[in-house]
Amino acid sequence: MGGDLVTLFLSGDVMLGRGVDQILPHPGDPALREAYIKDACGYVELAEAVNGPIPRPVDFRWPWGDALAVLEEAAPDARILNLETSVTQNDEVAPGKEVHYRMHPANLPCLAAARPDVCVLANNHVLDYGHRGLEETLDALAGAGLRTAGAGRDAQEARRPAIVPAGDRRIQVHSFGMASSGVPRSWAATAARNGIHFVAGPSDAAAAEAVARIRQSKRPDDLTVVSIHWGSNWGYDVPHEQIRFAHALIDGGADVVHGHSSHHPRPLEVHRGKLIAYGCGDLVNDYEGITGYEAYRDDLRLLYLVSVESGTGRLHEVRITPLHAWRMRLRHASPEDCRWLHGLFGRIGRDFGTRVDSAPDGTLIVQPA
Repeated sequence: MGGDLVTLFLSGDVMLGRGVDQILPHPGDPALREAYIKDACGYVELAEAVNGPIPRPVDFRWPWGDALAVLEEAAPDARILNLETSVTQNDEVAPGKEVHYRMHPANLPCLAAARPDVCVLANNHVLDYGHRGLEETLDALAGAGLRTAGAGRDAQEARRPAIVPAGDRRIQVHSFGMASSGVPRSWAATAARNGIHFVAGPSDAAAAEAVARIRQSKRPDDLTVVSIHWGSNWGYDVPHEQIRFAHALIDGGADVVHGHSSHHPRPLEVHRGKLIAYGCGDLVNDYEGITGYEAYRDDLRLLYLVSVESGTGRLHEVRITPLHAWRMRLRHASPEDCRWLHGLFGRIGRDFGTRVDSAPDGTLIVQPA
């Protein structure tokens, strides 16, 4: 670690299934059970209709594009991402869901290209192909040497935090998913069945239980990240109960709250000197070419590099690199798009104790106000 700061890469949703899986070297069965598109290659065609041909197959680094060089230069102490897809060839789909994501296990080198230290799995797509699909997902990730949090073969494993060594300290990552993001209650892990760490909602009782788990596992020098899949897909408003819940986590010992589920960024808050990211937006998916919510600019994707004091967990700054999804690959956003994002973070963060500046290269720098 450099000096007295720890740097974390916090990623929003990484969805390597469906259309993305189809352009990789080992595409799985493209058949879908969606109402409008029955073949995953249709999502590739939508992207091509907007921005031009996509070579097939691409190499495993292709979907990450310019993001990989940014991460290499930043050299974060831990890379934490929300992996929102199952990794399986199982064909049994979860009932009652309109959309299902899976990637072929042989395409895992694509995920590994980003060198994640923790893949959080407590989300509304990791069981899209059933409990057998989750079992295969856990086996595949473990076989690739990738740490996970938020899902497991039983409740004890699903609730266990992932631990990342960071010099003479540890970074521990707790992960859970809430019903508000579309996680079915039936996906909750039990003593006898695999599943995710499910939390029904942001209640005071749920916050107290989460704090008890943090305190039980936390050592004096640990940095604790709580990663939560929660909330709706669209909109910048943060419900009061989510704010209250996040504050309770920080008050109880969490150092960073890492929220995700929304398809675009939501506000960043500094509470008692510590960071709460209510929604990090999408990072990698096959949504390019899908219309209907253009005002939210979900084609813009963000890399969050969060620097905190190693001893206290207090926020130093968040450096955000704006990227743009183009031909199912991430490239640096244009100066105009960087300015748009600067204005957005200024507006949505006004009441959350943050200020935002821009570096000459377009990087956004968010600090306590």
